[in-house]
Amino acid sequence: MKILVVDDEELIRKVIKEYAEYENYEVIEASNGKDAIDKFKMNSDIDLVIMDIMMPEMDGFTTSEEIKKIEDIPIIMLSARDQEYDKLLGFKLGIDDYVTKPFSPKELMARIKAVAKRNSSDIDIYQYEDLVVDFKGHNVKIDNKDLKLTPKEYDLLVYFIKNPNIALSREQLLSKIWGYDFFGEDRTIDTHIKMLRNNLGKYRDLIKTVRSVGYKFETNE
Repeated sequence: MKILVVDDEELIRKVIKEYAEYENYEVIEASNGKDAIDKFKMNSDIDLVIMDIMMPEMDGFTTSEEIKKIEDIPIIMLSARDQEYDKLLGFKLGIDDYVTKPFSPKELMARIKAVAKRNSSDIDIYQYEDLVVDFKGHNVKIDNKDLKLTPKEYDLLVYFIKNPNIALSREQLLSKIWGYDFFGEDRTIDTHIKMLRNNLGKYRDLIKTVRSVGYKFETNE
């Protein structure tokens, strides 16, 4: 996989490149938005973009819009600000994920893998022990018995499965499942998670609570 890393801080680019190359990814660097667009046009086989928001010449949001006009490619946004507005704007623009600085390089690699997996050809069936999710059939079974999930509970479960071992914020879940223009409360997420856990029964503990962040789907695989 070829990744375009866009950040005006050379040290950030160096750290990401080091970890990405360890995962056998090829990395192209750009120091600002205009440079990123030029590099993107010169390399037609880029698979994913990691983009800082605050950059000279052209900010990350504007650069992302310009890149997506060329190709609808997965983008992970980096920001030193943990602002809900930035996250919602990013998701509105079609950004696939949002990582706040300072970040763990290992977690960023996990997010890259999750985004890449989501944007590859989807598998038809997910199975963990006796938990089976049929994505095409839109149904869930445990011990070969159908679960009666609401549409939002099902969407939450699928999003968790496609983003394993990643701490997902309540804002991110609201944006991805309810839509970026949803004006409800965080309690909406907590209530649906509680109902989903109840329906999952013996697999309820696969959904972990991450203090001060949100939730994470974690298996022993």
